Amino acid sequence: MSAAIADGRVMAGRYLRHVVRAPEEIVIYFSLPIMFVLVFGYVFGSGMSVPGGGGYREFLIPGVFVMTMLYGIGATATGIAVDVGRGVLDRFRSMPMARSALISGRVVADLVRALLETTVLVVCGLLVGWRWHLGVGNVLAAIGLLLLLRLSLSCVGVALGLSTPNPDTVSTIVFPLAFPLSAVSNVFVAPELMPGWLGTISEWNPISATTTTLRDLFGNPGLGSDSWPAEHAMLLAIAWPVALMVIFGPLSVRLYRRLGR
Repeated sequence: MSAAIADGRVMAGRYLRHVVRAPEEIVIYFSLPIMFVLVFGYVFGSGMSVPGGGGYREFLIPGVFVMTMLYGIGATATGIAVDVGRGVLDRFRSMPMARSALISGRVVADLVRALLETTVLVVCGLLVGWRWHLGVGNVLAAIGLLLLLRLSLSCVGVALGLSTPNPDTVSTIVFPLAFPLSAVSNVFVAPELMPGWLGTISEWNPISATTTTLRDLFGNPGLGSDSWPAEHAMLLAIAWPVALMVIFGPLSVRLYRRLGR
C-alpha cells in the first residue's frame, strides 16, 4: 500500500510538471470561467433577475466555480489520451510500479489543479463584488463539495481518455458533453425562470445540485425554489458525484487493464 501511494505521488508530480511547462494550457482553462464572470456579470447581469432578490454576480459566481470543475474533464481526458497515443502508458506498465499509480496520480494532480483554479476564481469573484456571508466553516465545506465533484469528473475524464486515445477526438467530445450540462442548469439562470419541462431538467442536473448547495453555504442569493431537488440539494450534491465514481471508477480500471491486449 505504501509503495502504491509513493508511486501515485510520483505520477502526480509528473502531471503537475507538465502543467507548469505548458503555461498556455493554464491560460486557456482559466480564461474561460473568468470570461463568463465578466461577460455574464457585467454585460448581461443588469438584465438578469434573481429569485428572491439579490445581486446577479453573487448569484453567478458559485455556478462558475462548479462550471470550472466540469470543464476540467477536458484537461484530464486530453492528458490521458496523449499518454495513450504516445505509448507512454505502455512504457509505465512495463516498469516495476503500482498499476494504480497512473490513475491515482492523475486524479491527485487534478485535485491540486482544482484548488489552484478555485483560488483564482475566488480572487476574481471578490474583485467583481462577490462575497460569502456565513463563515469560514461553510466556505471549507463548499470547497470540499467542489473537490468531490472534480474527483468524480476526473474519473469520467480518465475513462474518456482511455476509451478515445486521440486528443483531437477527445476535444470534440468534451465540449458537446459539458456545454449542455452547464447551459441547462442553474448556473446562469434560475430554473423557476425556465419553461416548466426545462426547469425540471435543470433542477435534477448534477451541476445544479452542487451550485445550489454552494449558494446556500456561501449565503448567496438564488434559493427561490421549493422543489424536492432544491430542498435536498446537499444530498444530491454528494449522491451525484458518488454515483459517477461508482460507475466510472471501475470502468477506468477496466479500460486501463485492457490497454495493449
